[in-house]
Amino acid sequence: MSKANPKANQCPVMHGSHTNPTRGTENHDWWPQQLNLDILRQHDVKSNPLGADFNYRQAVKSLDFKAVLGDLEKLMTDSQSWWPADYGHYGPFFVRMTWHAAGTYRTGDGRGGGGTGNQRFAPLNSWPDNGNLDKARRLLWPIKAKYGNKLSWADLLIMAGNVAITSMGGPNYGTALGREDIWHPEKDIYWGAEDTWLGDNRYGGSRQDLENPLAAVQMGLIYVNPEGPNGVPDPLLSAQDIRETFGRMAMNDEETFALTAGGHTFGKAHGNGPADAVGAEPEGAGIEAQGFGWASSHGSGKGVDTITSGIEGPWTNNPIKWDMGYLGLLFKYDWELTKSPAGAHIWHPIGIEESDMAPEVDGSGKKVMPMMTTADMALKMDPAYRAIGARFLKDPQAFGEAFARAWFKLLHRDLGPKSNYAGGDYVDEDFIWQDPIPQGKALDSGEVDAIKTAIADSGLSVAELVETAWASASSYRHSDKRGGANGARIRLAPQKGWAVNKPAQLAKVLNIYVDIADAHNASVADVIIIGGAAGIERASSAKVPVTTGRGDASQDQTDLDSFAVLEPRADGFRNYVEKEFAVSPEEMLLDKAQLLNLTPAEMTVLVGGLRALGISASGDGVWEDAPRLDNRWFKTLLDMEVEWKPEGFNHYQAYNRQSGKAVRQASRVDLVFGSNSELRALAEIYAQDDNGAKFVADFIVAWNKVMDADRFDLK
Repeated sequence: MSKANPKANQCPVMHGSHTNPTRGTENHDWWPQQLNLDILRQHDVKSNPLGADFNYRQAVKSLDFKAVLGDLEKLMTDSQSWWPADYGHYGPFFVRMTWHAAGTYRTGDGRGGGGTGNQRFAPLNSWPDNGNLDKARRLLWPIKAKYGNKLSWADLLIMAGNVAITSMGGPNYGTALGREDIWHPEKDIYWGAEDTWLGDNRYGGSRQDLENPLAAVQMGLIYVNPEGPNGVPDPLLSAQDIRETFGRMAMNDEETFALTAGGHTFGKAHGNGPADAVGAEPEGAGIEAQGFGWASSHGSGKGVDTITSGIEGPWTNNPIKWDMGYLGLLFKYDWELTKSPAGAHIWHPIGIEESDMAPEVDGSGKKVMPMMTTADMALKMDPAYRAIGARFLKDPQAFGEAFARAWFKLLHRDLGPKSNYAGGDYVDEDFIWQDPIPQGKALDSGEVDAIKTAIADSGLSVAELVETAWASASSYRHSDKRGGANGARIRLAPQKGWAVNKPAQLAKVLNIYVDIADAHNASVADVIIIGGAAGIERASSAKVPVTTGRGDASQDQTDLDSFAVLEPRADGFRNYVEKEFAVSPEEMLLDKAQLLNLTPAEMTVLVGGLRALGISASGDGVWEDAPRLDNRWFKTLLDMEVEWKPEGFNHYQAYNRQSGKAVRQASRVDLVFGSNSELRALAEIYAQDDNGAKFVADFIVAWNKVMDADRFDLK
């Protein structure tokens, strides 16, 4: 070290930049219980290299779709020496990539799925179940580079699997475009609490008591463990896992069977070598690997020497052709348990005929034994699945149709309604899982004013008007574009009976709204939104703009089971919590706000405004007798004349510091805006004397963001 400059040899950059494996102690290390608002700051415009003005939905409409299909078709048989195609065809490889991109979707919170291109980022790019899919995405790079901003990675990852199926003669309903890329990992998605790959500390008292909102059975898997639960080769126990997991991914028994049998009609599993020959996953590999992972030291590390899942062998004797080979072999033979070269549990047919043997992947002409996994055997041994398989075996056309429909659902479940489709070659059919809504009628300003007058004459209170509109619109989930006010499904089962929606009050309001809608030739959905605006205007004297043109869905257009998962167990905006959960009410508020695509400031102003308007299921946090939309709630919250004390779960009492008199009550959701330093900073902004008008204006903007969240037809 230089004596003249003792710091000359010290590191010139700030530690903790995450380019270095060491980092400084962070706030979370000191205060692990601190509420982390980062979930509301995901995908900020600063992360997007295309800028805030770039509109992908418009850009993709100018894409030469047929040209992309042609390039993908050529790629299927353009085998590359650095990662050769099994059987000379990349089709099965891309089917797996697409399946695993879309298959992370789960109904519990609508998160996951292929709608964002998130397979490019950690943790998904390094999950054990996604082994070697880094190569599939690299094979697609020349096509992505060619079509640039007109084709997102998210759309390309889905298109590739569909072209692969068509190229191999399989049935397909096509691809709808419109998926916009993200540019960094989705840290807000909860994939489980385990800290080891394939950990399964996610169950309660039974195998069916899987932690909500998870769907996969183990950390780092898309669906189930193909070797059986925790690697135990028990087909009937595996069937339980399959049914539970696929059910949480929006699939019934027939869809589950069709997807599995159809997907396993193609390709093979790879485990032709020792498991310990496989190197680190992409996120753990050295910088020189340039994003590649799972480098294998076994033989050539590719082709016949590839090790991915550890399971080894094809499912059929023609792995690059759509046929009945999978079902034919599964039901034709008895199967015995054995192990792959990597030590994984697999099943081989007993007494297989020469004609049912499969080709080796390298085109050498060598014949190899087909195999089944424990999960495949579950489809044969579980009585319900077996009956479906027997029916499909007798009716190949029904099997193909069931696969095409289930595959399309898998790939498009998180894209939302058809109004979100921005192009493509999809079959133009309405599916109930798309939550179809009839076209509504747009109202002019005179018609809106007439409806507001009728609402004013109805005798409904400000709180009733505002709460009904919030209950309807805030069912929206940005994760899978479901819910929302359009369709007025709040008047239908199951939503009309949700406890959080105060069914008796809701029925009273809706009865009045139905009459008003009929009298003014408007949809109930629009009347609900107009009613919320009218309530805010009455409480603020400010003008609240509204959009119209919503339609009213019917009960027949509403899947009861599918919508049941949208029921909020907590809604901090309404100060509602069903019971005490493992996570705090304020954490659940953040989750709800993120699903509504709100920023921290929008969440803050909405909570303060709703309390000022008298919205609180528990009664806590409502500190004034008359609802009035102003910033008084924040002023009262920051009042230094009181001391707060806990009095039971999620309930706090404020006492005047001088008199000791109890003066108001609050929940954890209320008090977090005074205790959390980031939220307090926002609360202080809205409590300032000079920001009264700003508070009202910001509340109305945030309110309309929620009211119009599902108006994809306007975006």
